[in-house]
Amino acid sequence: MGKKQFLIDVGPDFRMQALHYGIRHLDGILLTHSHYDHIAGIDDLRALRFSGQERIPCLASHESFKEIKHFFHYLFEGYGGPRLPLDFTFLEDDFGKVKFEGLVVDFVSYTQANMKVNGYRLGSFAYISDIRKYDERVVVALQGVDLLVLSALRYTTSEVHFSLDEAIEFSRKVGAKRTFFTHIAHDLDHEETNAKLPPEAQLAHDGMEIEFEL
Repeated sequence: MGKKQFLIDVGPDFRMQALHYGIRHLDGILLTHSHYDHIAGIDDLRALRFSGQERIPCLASHESFKEIKHFFHYLFEGYGGPRLPLDFTFLEDDFGKVKFEGLVVDFVSYTQANMKVNGYRLGSFAYISDIRKYDERVVVALQGVDLLVLSALRYTTSEVHFSLDEAIEFSRKVGAKRTFFTHIAHDLDHEETNAKLPPEAQLAHDGMEIEFEL
């Protein structure tokens, strides 16, 4: 089996990232939720049609799909331009397991500012973003992950995001061997912050490549 490319969320910088890294095909997209900073690049997915892709599998909750169809209604209803090539597979529960384009995906749910958010686990890897309040079932589902990508906004607390210390505590609670923090604010200097973090954790960065077992 050749190398496949999956994307988690489609941020506003998708176009620039796709050009920079030569992304001309996606084997699938896993959407966490529909806050605009996580879906703003969806319009640019239409450009993949020009490289011959007619279908982009997408995994999402029904709630996220409803919001996406509202924000980007013109991509679904057709106004003469290329329509959105997304082919949705829906998460039918808050917690569970689903087969998606050859992957076995475990998923969890929590809320941020009254919006449903999904986190994903693929084998020894887990991706949890925009988390602050959560059910203990999230912790149970993530027990023993080797690699955790987790959002941590800044040093100070927030109503809708983990602080850096809270993220470290959560990482240790689930027993992650390595943790990379994402969704970070501009006031976390990369080198200075990494120097203060425990040895099993560090800030992520654009272009980072990490390996994990499925």
